[in-house]
Amino acid sequence: MSARRSLPVALTHKPASGVHFRVELRDLHAHLFAITLHLPQPQAKQTFQLPAWIPGSYLLREFSKHLQGLQAWQGGQPIALTQLDKCTWRTDGASNAALELRYEVYAADTSVRSAWLDASRAFFNGTSVFLRALGFEQAPHTVQIVAPAGKPDWRLATALCAEKVDGSGFGRYSAGNYDELVDCPVEIGPFWEGAFDTGGIHHRWVVSGAAPSFDGARLLADAQKICAAAIAFWHGAETPPLCDYVFLLNAVDDGYGGLEHRSSTALIAARRDLPRSHGDGEATWKPGDGYITLL
Repeated sequence: MSARRSLPVALTHKPASGVHFRVELRDLHAHLFAITLHLPQPQAKQTFQLPAWIPGSYLLREFSKHLQGLQAWQGGQPIALTQLDKCTWRTDGASNAALELRYEVYAADTSVRSAWLDASRAFFNGTSVFLRALGFEQAPHTVQIVAPAGKPDWRLATALCAEKVDGSGFGRYSAGNYDELVDCPVEIGPFWEGAFDTGGIHHRWVVSGAAPSFDGARLLADAQKICAAAIAFWHGAETPPLCDYVFLLNAVDDGYGGLEHRSSTALIAARRDLPRSHGDGEATWKPGDGYITLL
């Protein structure tokens, strides 16, 4: 696959410290995200690195193979980049001016481990798209996620802390550090959403790709019972260490998988295994092994 030129993308949110990203769904048909990283106070010859693995999936994934068109800019001018290994780069810049990186990420992995983008939905883990600024891992991070043009029914769901977002969830999110940023996957598209509260935690379910007959109320009721039992078992009368949790489920023709995160879970299940409402004359839906396994 040939590299494309990573065109400049302006950031509207540029605080004086921390690390700041902008994510644009650049080309739905070519599976391309466009990423801009803004570092207000870089080190001289600042080093950046993309993770080679994702927490919870303990194999080398080499996400950097999908990063292309990397450019560095400082003072409005391009500066040299040196690739140190397959996932690490060093800029030939100074420490007295803000530094900006621009690059694209090819997103054509339908699993819960990486990133996906097409005309029907988008999904990404931070380990696939966010370069780590070495020396700034513990600094606050923000990310501006831009709504795609021509997709008025698309919404965004994530466990990241919303700072300034619109009614569809697009806008600016924040994380206390790099680890928190990359441990909160993002789902984008025309999904179904439902919620319940139990054990002092607000739980959200986001389901992408479900059939029109999908019975979301049944899924919420069953999941609430399980979550209540799990919270009671692990925490008893104590207050759980979080107040919000998000389940991100992608319903597909045939597939299964899941990856747990600190305050969310990314899941894949076969569409036929999800609960269905029944119309007049139809048999009442009964849970099968696939649905039991999902729960």
